Amino acid sequence: MPQTPHIEKHFTSSEMVRDIVIGMSDGLTVPFALAAGLSGAVSANNLIITAGLAEVAAGSIAMGLGGFLAAKTDAEHFVAERQREYEEIKEIPEKEIEEVADVLRTYGLTEEMVMSVTNSICADEKRWVDFMMRFELGLEEPDPRRAGKSALTIALSYIAGGMVPLTPYFFARTVQEGLLGSVILTLLALFVFGYIKGRFTTTHPFRSAWQTVFVGGLAATAAFAIAKWLG
Repeated sequence: MPQTPHIEKHFTSSEMVRDIVIGMSDGLTVPFALAAGLSGAVSANNLIITAGLAEVAAGSIAMGLGGFLAAKTDAEHFVAERQREYEEIKEIPEKEIEEVADVLRTYGLTEEMVMSVTNSICADEKRWVDFMMRFELGLEEPDPRRAGKSALTIALSYIAGGMVPLTPYFFARTVQEGLLGSVILTLLALFVFGYIKGRFTTTHPFRSAWQTVFVGGLAATAAFAIAKWLG
C-alpha cells in the first residue's frame, strides 16, 4: 500500500526573522509614539513629518549599527571559543575526552557505546572541537556575511515600520486628522505584524498580535499624554 511521504516542516530562517522583528517592532512603535507625542504639542503636520523622518533616519542607522556590532561580536566570540577548545584538547585531553563522554551519556547510550563514539569523535581534532562547540557550548559557526545582512535587514525593517505612522500626516489637513489616521493605520499594522510574527515564532499568533498592539498603543498613549501635559 503506497504511503504519503513524510515531509517535515521546520522554520530555519530564525536569524532573519529576528532581525525583521527587531527592526519592524521598533520602527512601528518609536516613530508612532513620537508622532503621537508631537501631535499633542504642535499644530502643524510638516513639523511632525520632519521630526518623524529625522527619527526614522537616525533610528534605522542606530538599529542597523547595533545589529552589525551584535553579529560581529557573536562571530568573534565563536572564534575565541573555538581557539580555546583547540588549546584545551592539547593541554588537558583527558578532561576534554571525559566531557565528550558526559555529553553522550545524557542521550542514554550504554557505557560501551559511549566509549566507542567518544574514541571515534576524539580521533580527529576538528571533529572533536566541532562536537564540543555544538554540544558542550551550544555554539554554531555564524555566517561570515551575517553582520552586513543583519544591519541591512534591521535598518530596512525599521524604515518600513517607521513610515507607517507618518504616512497619514502627509495627506491629512490637520494634525488631529493625521493623528487619527496614524493611530488606525499603525494599530492595524501592529496587529498584522504581531500576527505574522506569532505565526513564525509561536503557536499563538493572535495572542502575539494583541500583545504587539497593546505595547505600541501604550507607548503612543504615554507619549501623547506627556506632551499634552508639558504643553
